[in-house]
Amino acid sequence: MKKIILSIDGMTCSACSNGLEKYLNKQNGIIEANVNLVMANATIIYDENILEKSKLDEFIKQAGFRSLGEFKEINTENRNKREKIKFIIFTILAIILMYISMGHMINLPIFNFLEVKFNPINYTICLFLFAIIFMIYGYDILKNGYKNLIHRTPNMDTLVGIGVLSSFLYSIYSMIMIIKGYSENIQNLYFESTAIVIYFIKLGRYLDGISKDKTKEAIQKLVKMTPNKATIKVDGKEKQVTLDEIHKGNIVICKPGEKIAVDGEILEGTAHFDESFITGESKPSNKMKGDKVIAGSINYDGYVEYKAERIGKESTISEIVRLVVEASNTKAPIAKIADTVSGYFVPTVIAIAILTFIVYLIMGYEFSNSLIRFVTILVVACPCSLGLATPLAIVVSEGLCASNGILVKKSEILENAQKVDTIVFDKTGTLTYGKLKISEIRNYSDIEKNTLLQLVGSIESKSTHPIGKAFENYLEENNLEKLEVKEFGSATGLGIIGKVNNQKLILGNSKILKEYNVKNVYSKDEEELTKKGNSIVYVANENKILALIGVNDIVRENVVEVIKELNRNKVETIMLTGDNKETAEKIAKEIGITKVISNVLPSEKTQVVKALKDQHKYVMMCGDGINDSPALATANIGVSVNSGTDIAMDSSDVILTKNNLGSILNLIKISKKTVRNIKQNLFWAFFYNCLMIPVAMGLFTNFGISINPMLASIAMMFSSITVILNTLRLKNTKLI
Repeated sequence: MKKIILSIDGMTCSACSNGLEKYLNKQNGIIEANVNLVMANATIIYDENILEKSKLDEFIKQAGFRSLGEFKEINTENRNKREKIKFIIFTILAIILMYISMGHMINLPIFNFLEVKFNPINYTICLFLFAIIFMIYGYDILKNGYKNLIHRTPNMDTLVGIGVLSSFLYSIYSMIMIIKGYSENIQNLYFESTAIVIYFIKLGRYLDGISKDKTKEAIQKLVKMTPNKATIKVDGKEKQVTLDEIHKGNIVICKPGEKIAVDGEILEGTAHFDESFITGESKPSNKMKGDKVIAGSINYDGYVEYKAERIGKESTISEIVRLVVEASNTKAPIAKIADTVSGYFVPTVIAIAILTFIVYLIMGYEFSNSLIRFVTILVVACPCSLGLATPLAIVVSEGLCASNGILVKKSEILENAQKVDTIVFDKTGTLTYGKLKISEIRNYSDIEKNTLLQLVGSIESKSTHPIGKAFENYLEENNLEKLEVKEFGSATGLGIIGKVNNQKLILGNSKILKEYNVKNVYSKDEEELTKKGNSIVYVANENKILALIGVNDIVRENVVEVIKELNRNKVETIMLTGDNKETAEKIAKEIGITKVISNVLPSEKTQVVKALKDQHKYVMMCGDGINDSPALATANIGVSVNSGTDIAMDSSDVILTKNNLGSILNLIKISKKTVRNIKQNLFWAFFYNCLMIPVAMGLFTNFGISINPMLASIAMMFSSITVILNTLRLKNTKLI
């Protein structure tokens, strides 16, 4: 199985994206395809043993669209410039056309050779030539409409194409009659309507394009974080290269004021770096030999040389961009409403238009009058606003989340986060920083304190748990060398084991002692230490306990305020930890959590989450470690802090890149606003079509309410603009 994101050209409405999506999902070898109208791309999971990438391009072409190759980056600048110039030219032509065709109605001065009364043939041919120019301008609309009709996936372009071609062909018939001398057919010319309908649809799309591009700003900012060029060291000399020329293992140089080009590890030098765009930490981070650097971070004050490790798509920024793009390509459940409706809507509109045309003819109306009704219905009912209602809101919200340090992997999370009524927090590394310090040691052996901690620290350095970092820090602070560790092993949820200096040591909580049949004679000492808020690490060999070490943690900034706000909003908060009861309850009391479940194994954490879901709770699990991964995957929504392990982040639905639990409140708020916004958009889109189709059918002409194709195209454009403006209000959401 392989996943690929392809850029798609030619999609203009939800019927386009839905039609392409359905067509792709029918093809043998494609496991799943999700098409995104706003991002103009498709995420395709396919069996590479059955299909090649070129075959995917062919499928897209068969469906009436064009693959622009693999999605690499969001770059709209050149396209916007071209579109702007083209649009200005056609705006001028549209004004000239309107002047020629309607100027005589309000007694504007017109050249004699174009005067409708004296030179009807010149006037007619002039309008015909303008219509041809605009038909060429709207060729993509006509082509896509035809192709989608052939593939039985009619869309907005199909509606416009049928309407425009019908009025254009009828106008040609009238033009022939005028040339033959029947000048009364002037009244049956619709060349200007044909041209202006295309113009207004292009205007609507131009405005749509601008608004869609604005929704991608947060992603574009991330893409532009990395520099275009960098300096690498080759045979002891400096060489300036582009980012594409950097390979893994290259030694890259970063001087004061420059940005890190690719993710890597410092080999030489020290400097302070601004990593706020990833970590949210405004204070510069001091980095030295052995430390990792992130592409895009700014070097404030030092010269460093670092080894390139993660380049191109592997870099942190590229990974964030990929996650945001993929998330916007997934379908929120609410989007299925619009998808289902638009799937039936276009064929229904065509049927209504044909039926209206026939009824008008039967009722004795002129062919031209019947045709105008037919064309007006097709134009006014174009489902542009319906197509934009959900995906535009999702992309705006994705950008809002990304710019506030919340990476959402699936768009359905943006819909479902507002349903959360229970949040389960892991303690160490989530509610606390996980920056543990050794606070107290009870040494029951004859081994000298620093020697004992050197043995323990060497084994703990092999662990990914935050407790291990406390021992590593102790070794560094006391200039103690790490010793070679053999036979290292991990007992999930209990502790770790290892052999140092030919001595096997068992490290962990009280449960690990039972596992290795070591008698616990120091449970009272454990009680004393835990009452002081310590996490406990037993140190034992295969025969007896050697020491009891208390490790303390620091509660994360603003956790108290976050818990208070969640409780105020009637969201139940639970602490779920493998730590002992006393320590857990002390931290919980400090931050305002009343329900604590302690001394649990990873498998038990999963069972707790399952039990809550069985009680019909909508559960969010927030964690950071390997032992949280099963629970993160089991919860309705799994949230991982960025300081967590890779596996925890892989198992989660949301990553908090700023390590700030306040982001959970922001996520819930954005979710509520997004769902409300989508519902508003869908209402206005449906309301508009329900209102305008009867008007276009002529049901209100007795009340003096009537529209023609030109007014229909303007009305259709304004319905899309309404949805766009309503969606862009999401950007003004006030977050903490």
